[in-house]
Amino acid sequence: MSAGLVVASGSATHVGLRRALNEDSFLAEAPVFLVADGMGGHEAGEHASARVVEEFSPFVGREWLGVTEVRGALERAKAGVEDLSTAGNGRAGTTLSGVVVASVDGTGYWLALNIGDSRTYRLAEGELEQISVDHSVVQELIEAGELTPAEAATDRRRNIITRAIGASSSGDADFWLFPAEEGDRIMVCSDGLTSELTDQRIGELLSLVADPQQAADALIAEALQSGGHDNITVVIVDAVRVSSRPGSGLGSDGSDIDVDTLPRAAGGAR
Repeated sequence: MSAGLVVASGSATHVGLRRALNEDSFLAEAPVFLVADGMGGHEAGEHASARVVEEFSPFVGREWLGVTEVRGALERAKAGVEDLSTAGNGRAGTTLSGVVVASVDGTGYWLALNIGDSRTYRLAEGELEQISVDHSVVQELIEAGELTPAEAATDRRRNIITRAIGASSSGDADFWLFPAEEGDRIMVCSDGLTSELTDQRIGELLSLVADPQQAADALIAEALQSGGHDNITVVIVDAVRVSSRPGSGLGSDGSDIDVDTLPRAAGGAR
């Protein structure tokens, strides 16, 4: 069954201006669009993020994926990252955020996933919405009403995450399933972008630059101009054509999807 969704994409990464090593990894080939931001000393983060992306690479070229396949890849990725950890370096870990093309009754859907504080956004009809919800200390404080998003942007705890793949974390990824609309622009990024640019500026650039590759390059360039304190990775995927939706709800190819079908509000944690 066809996914009913044709996409175009662009991607870019940069080590930044303060780091010697780029620990980000990404995959930007249909139907998989992911960013992983590694952590851990002695190059462990670089290997952890690459290990996760490696588990999703065999899906490239497929028309769409189901949540069971995505969860299976995540489990294999977790096992692989844990294998990287040794007695002398037990902190190997990585975030993961992004979307895969899914199908419900032959209609194109986005299946978003997230663990950690890399982010997935959707630009639709000129409005930028953060789909993912950060797994971070400051996000929990925002939700508890103890911090405002503006305060969180400069809080000293803003880089402390509460879930990851590896790094001794047992937390699970969050999933969201939502229908694709023609003209959707999905952006996935590491926190090297969102720590330098506001959501407002990100939305402006995504709206101004039509070509996805040029938009990714423009976001990286402006983040570098703003300081480039961390590795920066951006993946952009546009919904070029979406089949008409039959309106019959979840079908046999979506019946195993135990995920949120609408993204919950995500107060920015930067």
